[in-house]
Amino acid sequence: MKHILIFIFFFTVLTAAAQAEFNSGFKPIPARKFDAKPKKMPAPEIKAPQASSTDIPGIKTPNIFENATITPKSKFQIGEEKSKFSMSTETDFANPGDRYVPKMEKDLDKALREAGLKEGRGELVKKNISLGDFRTQSAYFIIKFRDFGAIDGDLVKITSNDQVVQSQLFLDSNYKQVKITLSNGFNKLDFEALNIGSLGGNTAEIQVYDDKGTLITNDYWNNLAAGFKASIIVTKE
Repeated sequence: MKHILIFIFFFTVLTAAAQAEFNSGFKPIPARKFDAKPKKMPAPEIKAPQASSTDIPGIKTPNIFENATITPKSKFQIGEEKSKFSMSTETDFANPGDRYVPKMEKDLDKALREAGLKEGRGELVKKNISLGDFRTQSAYFIIKFRDFGAIDGDLVKITSNDQVVQSQLFLDSNYKQVKITLSNGFNKLDFEALNIGSLGGNTAEIQVYDDKGTLITNDYWNNLAAGFKASIIVTKE
């Protein structure tokens, strides 16, 4: 018991000494003094949504499709009708030069025909034709043939009173002549188109001379179909 009391006393003395030493070395730092009090910031004013919408103008996003300076408005917009009045027969997507083609072809065809370089491909003459009736005292006729159009292979068969004089005569650009002896009285001279040329019907120019070299007739047939004839009737007096 005595030992416990001594221990308590000794512990109390040490505690008191420690507190006295600690208190003597501690110096508190004084708080800083300000010359003026800090200003209080006013609370931000909160406006109602209706007020803010009227004070600040609204921002509208530009539409580039409605601005003609940025994207020019096409005249082919859906719903916009194109004018139907036009003096031209061409379509929107046709080649503009196409409208001149038919006239150019027509002019070229005319020029070739006038120059004798092209025959017509029109409707063929499918009948026998007469080149005239004649009276003569001549013993024979000299008949000259040529193709008055383009040289495209026209062939002619020549008969007199159903007797073959020339079975096949090729028509060239130059005249080819055939001599036909005339019988007393009636003579029928036939010139049969054996074919049609590559450019059209059979075309031939014919000149008939008597035995004195006098021109009796100058005639022609045009676009004669194959198998048909051009004929001359001659009466020898």
